[in-house]
Amino acid sequence: MVLYFIDVSLNSYDDKEIYISDQEILSLVNAWKSQVGRNPNDDEIARIINNLVDEEILYREALALGLEKNDRIIKRRLAQKISFLKEESILDSPTKEDLLNYFENNKDKYFINSSYTFTHYFFSSEDNSELRASKAFIDILESKNIDADPFFLGKNFVDVSIKKIESDFGNDFSANFNDIELNKWKGPFKSSYGHHIVLVRNYIQGYLPDITSILKQVEVDYMQSKRDKAVDEYLNQIRSDYKIYINPNLKI
Repeated sequence: MVLYFIDVSLNSYDDKEIYISDQEILSLVNAWKSQVGRNPNDDEIARIINNLVDEEILYREALALGLEKNDRIIKRRLAQKISFLKEESILDSPTKEDLLNYFENNKDKYFINSSYTFTHYFFSSEDNSELRASKAFIDILESKNIDADPFFLGKNFVDVSIKKIESDFGNDFSANFNDIELNKWKGPFKSSYGHHIVLVRNYIQGYLPDITSILKQVEVDYMQSKRDKAVDEYLNQIRSDYKIYINPNLKI
């Protein structure tokens, strides 16, 4: 294998000529150094460059054979790469006014939901859950022992949002938490799994935090929104260049 170091500004080259830029070599050397913990010696640098050349040769041969055309993984990686390039075109740092405007327009995203701390007894729907839960409710008010079923998520929940409760127990169950009294057993409440009697020990009302306490996150979100917008605008510009054909009789 012969390496030709070419000045691309003065020379044209075809598919059989390979130019390895300084940036590519330095990037690979730095990656090697970070993994091994020292600078590579001359032989190791030669191997790094030869491996890069081998990879480029195989890549070009694969393209010449059209091997990339029906490979879903390659298509996805290339689509991701051009998306990254468009995202990285957003270089300007946001001003305070930019962040304030973004925060004002996206308050729902930063709202801290109400949360509950509670304990419960569970009665499986496979074994007369409503009847057993009703009896247990009376028993617990009379300070009697409760014969309940084990619940796969546990008995005690601390600072859990209403959305999490909905996710874990179902909407019908979470609706019972509206205006529920603290430190009083309530129920039976029906869930996706059976019935429960519940004791809510604490409630923290939802609130919108001050922007100063989450400024870094707002900046991250703002920059990501700009990157997403850059990709969307790029797609909108080039979509009209393509004709899309879809089988109208396709059944999915």
